[in-house]
Amino acid sequence: MNATDSAVGGRLKQARDAAGYTLADMARQTHMPMRALQALEDGRWSEIGAPVFVRGQLRAYARALGVGLEDEALPAGRVTTSAPALVCHVHVPRYRHVAESLGRRAIYVVLTAALVIPVWLATRTHPDVPVASLDVTPASMGAAGETAPRTALVASIASLPASPVAMPVRIEFSGDSWIQLFAANGAVVEERLLRAGDRRDLDPAGLRRVVLGNSAVVRVLRNGQAVDLAPYTRANVARFTLSSDGSLAPVLP
Repeated sequence: MNATDSAVGGRLKQARDAAGYTLADMARQTHMPMRALQALEDGRWSEIGAPVFVRGQLRAYARALGVGLEDEALPAGRVTTSAPALVCHVHVPRYRHVAESLGRRAIYVVLTAALVIPVWLATRTHPDVPVASLDVTPASMGAAGETAPRTALVASIASLPASPVAMPVRIEFSGDSWIQLFAANGAVVEERLLRAGDRRDLDPAGLRRVVLGNSAVVRVLRNGQAVDLAPYTRANVARFTLSSDGSLAPVLP
């Protein structure tokens, strides 16, 4: 806590007292926990979360009280003027990218050949082997000593059922927020700040846990349908796990 945080928090408290509101009144009006509002007024912003998350909370609280706050007084404005450098925690060598690309192309060629070659063999012309009906009876054969013409059977290729493809989970941001992605072993896959208009497509197969800051400005879509984040949100931070099919589940304590 520093002098600037205390001064800004003091302005918010004075405005609330002047309007005759209690913390409980403002908690109902802003849909924020009372302990978060108390921390904002006391200047204990580090207890709430990341600077960009505190910035959103301060703006929402100040707007509800009719208090104007300069950008320089907000935490994200004092900490940095540009987005922090992102550190990649998972390094994939270039040769692995090349090997995976060649492997995918080889699989595509093999699958294409497996489908096309049988069709070509079944439909190409056989001049020396006539195609006869399977309904031919022994009576249709020639006289004794004569052999019936050879018959060729044309194989039919049944269409293969398409295997289900897991639809990705899309996250859209209408305001400043932040995201943390964790693998199944608990390792951080990605951690970054997001702005209004940003969006992220997630592959459930490679992720286990997701944390979203300032969830009031975040929309999660699964198979194109919006997901209600209320069951997974606490203090305006959404935390949930992803199943392999893209379904959401609460984070177990």
